[in-house]
Amino acid sequence: MTNTSPVELIEPDLDTVVDEDLPWKVIVWNDPINLMQYVSFVFQKLFGFGKAKAERLMRDVHEKGRAVVSSGTRTEAERDVRRLHSHGLWATMEQDE
Repeated sequence: MTNTSPVELIEPDLDTVVDEDLPWKVIVWNDPINLMQYVSFVFQKLFGFGKAKAERLMRDVHEKGRAVVSSGTRTEAERDVRRLHSHGLWATMEQDE
């Protein structure tokens, strides 16, 4: 005679929505190495920003210490961080809230 314990099924809470792929943002940080003109050039080259937008973001990096330069899926953010690193800029990514 086999004695089995009852199986308890846990029903998922269908009212809870889980968004596992919230947008990710790419942040460029200020560094003591790269010239402001170079940072602006990289923003124009990699992201296709116009000169005015690239310079505004570069000023944020220089004066505020950081600027968000792109956002998207995790894969897109990882790609952008790699591209920025390949141009010598200090960049990180974090999930948007």
